[in-house]
Parts: sequence; C-alpha cells; structure tokens
Amino acid sequence: MKKSINPYNQREEYQFKELNITEIEDKLNLAAETFIKWRKTNFQDRAKFMYKAAEELKKHKQEYAEVITKEMGKPISQAISEVEKCAWVCEYYAEHAASQLKDEIIDTDAEESYVSLEPIGVLLAVMPWNYPFWQVFRFAAPALMAGNIGVLKHASNTMKSGELIQQVFNRAGFPEGCFQNLIIGSDKIEGIIKNDHIKAVTLTGSKPAGSSVASIAGKSIKKSVLELGGSNALVVFNDADLEMAVQTCVNARFQNTGQSCIAGKRLLLQKEIAEEFTNKFKTQVSQLKSGDPMDKDTYIGVMAKEDLAKELEDQINTSIAMGAKLVLGGKRRGTFFEPTVLTQVTKEMPVFKEETFGPAIGITIFDNEEEAVSLVNSSIFGLGVSIFTKDIQKAKRLVPQFDDGAVFVNELVKSDPRLPFGGTKISGYGRELSSHGIMEFINKKTVYIK
Repeated sequence: MKKSINPYNQREEYQFKELNITEIEDKLNLAAETFIKWRKTNFQDRAKFMYKAAEELKKHKQEYAEVITKEMGKPISQAISEVEKCAWVCEYYAEHAASQLKDEIIDTDAEESYVSLEPIGVLLAVMPWNYPFWQVFRFAAPALMAGNIGVLKHASNTMKSGELIQQVFNRAGFPEGCFQNLIIGSDKIEGIIKNDHIKAVTLTGSKPAGSSVASIAGKSIKKSVLELGGSNALVVFNDADLEMAVQTCVNARFQNTGQSCIAGKRLLLQKEIAEEFTNKFKTQVSQLKSGDPMDKDTYIGVMAKEDLAKELEDQINTSIAMGAKLVLGGKRRGTFFEPTVLTQVTKEMPVFKEETFGPAIGITIFDNEEEAVSLVNSSIFGLGVSIFTKDIQKAKRLVPQFDDGAVFVNELVKSDPRLPFGGTKISGYGRELSSHGIMEFINKKTVYIK
C-alpha cells in the first residue's frame, strides 16, 4: 500500500493500492493498442485535446495545487503557479507541434526526398516529487502532441498528483490509454523498461536513479533522456545591479523551499562587492515568511521528507567543521529547515561540491573573471549558471566558457516551454521543451523517391 504523508503535519492524506504484474501488463497492452490509433490522428485533433487539458488545469488549479501542497509541502501560491505553468506548456505544444514536426525537405538527386518526423510509441516517464505536476506535463505535452503514448511512474510520496494528472487528460477527452499513471514501486521499473511495448524512457531525479534507468534501457537498446541533479552557480560581478541581483538570487535559491535541481546553490561574489551584497542578501533572506504551506503568504514551507532535511543538516555541519561561517539559520525542526546562509565557503566543502537540496546556500569570493569561470566549471554538475553584470558584451564573451547546459544573464535559471532544457556532466543528457525536446522521441525517417 502506497501512502502520501503531509510533511507539514505528518497526517496521512491518501492511500493507494499498488498494481500487480497482471494489471501492469494490461495497462501496457492498452497503451500499445492506443498508439496504433493515436499515431494516425492529425495535429489539429491532438491540439483540440491539449487545449482542453490546459483549460482543465486552469479551471481546477486551486484543487490541484492543494494536493501538491499536501503531498510535498510546496507553499500554496507557488503550487498554483506550477499548475498554471503546466497549462502554458500544453498550449505551447498545441500551437507549435505541427510546425516543429513538419517534413524536412532536402534537395538531392531524387525526384523527392525528405525527413518524416514520426512518433516511436509508448514512453515511460519516471518523475520526481519536487515539481509533481510540471515535471510530468513538460514530458507529456510534447510526447502526446508528437503522437506518442505516455505511462508514468511517479514518486512514492506524490502518487495522488500522478492520479490527478491522468484525470486531466481523461477529462480533456484524450482516448483511453493515451496517458496512464502506474501506481507502482521502484522495484517494478526494470521490468517495465524491458517490456517490448516500451520504446524509450525519460527520468528526472537523482544520479543513482538515472544511472540505473539508463543502464537498463541501454541493455535493451532503448533511448533514455536524463535530467538529474544540479548545483547551479549564481555569479555576481562588481558591475552588477546589486538590488536586482540580490532579489533574483534570493528567489533562485529559496523558491520551492530550495528543493529544485535548477536552484542557484553556489553564490559566487566578486571581492569588491562581496560584503555589501552579503549584507543585503542576508537581510532579504531573513525576511522570507516561513510557516503553514497552505497560507498564501508563506514563502518557505517544509522539506518534503525528514530524511532530506537531515541530509542537508549534515552537509551544513560538515562544511562548518571545515571552516565555513554560519551567518543565518542552520537549525532544523523535523521537516522544517531555517533559511540558511554560509560564508567563507571553499570548493572542497559539501555545500559547494555536492547538491544541497533545500533552503541553504554557501558564499564564495572570487577576484576576477578567470577565477569565476574556474569555480563554476569545477563542479561535477552542469545544469545551468546565472551571471549578473551590466556589461552585456562581457556576458556574451563569458557564455562559451561555461560548461553548463544553460547560461542566464541577469536572471535565475528557469525552464520555459520555448527554450531547450537539460544539462551536461552528471546533470544528465538530452533535452526537454522547445522544438529540441519534442524531437527526443521521434523517428527521423529518411524518405527517398526516385
């Protein structure tokens, strides 16, 4: 039996009966049968369903947001924004999928030659709890619009969210079997990936989970896309707009109670502005409202599980023992963790070299551009980096020097349906969103007519 436990008050919110092997096979058979018909539909018909899915999300955003908050503790105002963003990605692909997947005409010696972009079949999505709606919809919207079929294995603590996402597609009128939520444990993933009906898998999660899924898929010669952890740097140069940079960096680190792969987790400050910036940053962080995630004014909620809070506590305490200075927060009460700021952080410390998945950030000082780039690239992660400067030409000159999958200038790293999203190094491979994302699970078929 799967259970959803509210991390704020420890109440049991929902219970779910896990599917047995026969039930799983029935659902995968249904998915495969549905694909035969769904792939033959046109983009206009698919778009009608997808627009209705967007309408359903906007109409019931409060209801869906409350489930998100109950399951993983996200502040309710941020949960509502998450649901609204899901509606946006549905509308984006409803509008653009047809043009993104139109035949590519190529001039050769043939009478006619082109590349036909076609769906590949049933896709398995293994998704995390931190953005329980958004992570799924940014996979599902392009997958379904491309003519593929989706099956979901959601995180064990957000099973209700998975159930409601299937409900969204059902209410929107998608044919039965187009998108199915599988109530299963992690022990069933290997068998599903190996199932002949599954043609590819996408995972958002940890490095161990990604490595395992990619290995299983690889042995079956099936494609995988991995969006794994991150330790994004926030690089503030001495010519930055400090007021704007402080506010942006606070949001980059502490939204969703710091539980985001693309959160800014390493704050790198140029020496000349370090003291002033740190004081302003510390003041703003101390003013963030903590409390009941169901309160619309709450910005810092609770962490999704107590073991995650304990892990963050260990990383902070170890870093302090290595010489970091605690200047704000640092205390844990169950799943609640105070917004925490550390200074005098070096790249050997856990809060610099590891992913800190919670409301804590370490500050490191640098002297010049070369040192800043070196510090950013010294990470084993490569999801994204934010740089803050008024000199846009300098920013453009620095962009190619970073190893990450994204560089945002004077803005926090964020996912946007119009832009490709993904990382390098152990942050994974492949891309989601935009035209690049919809192409990940496509058969690029060469057609040559003589």
